[in-house]
Amino acid sequence: MIGKILFALLVAATLAAGVAMAQALPPNIQLVVPFSPGGPVDFTARVLADRMRAGLGIPIVVENRPGANGAVAAVGVKNAPPDGKTLLFIS
Repeated sequence: MIGKILFALLVAATLAAGVAMAQALPPNIQLVVPFSPGGPVDFTARVLADRMRAGLGIPIVVENRPGANGAVAAVGVKNAPPDGKTLLFIS
């Protein structure tokens, strides 16, 4: 009995994983940096964006939104559509 339940759970998990993997990548990703351009955090974000671009094969746009100790960028990302295209890069 336990074997049948375990098998059913394994099949359900496999089917759920197949659905999750079928999602398409967005056309581009926006990486929001809460610091001014040219600093060490901005440099690190741009290096990461280049590696993400090479690995994913889609454009990664780095946008600097300095101000209010990162609150401006955090609120902007919070208010972005929940589509997974906007990421906040914090240190």
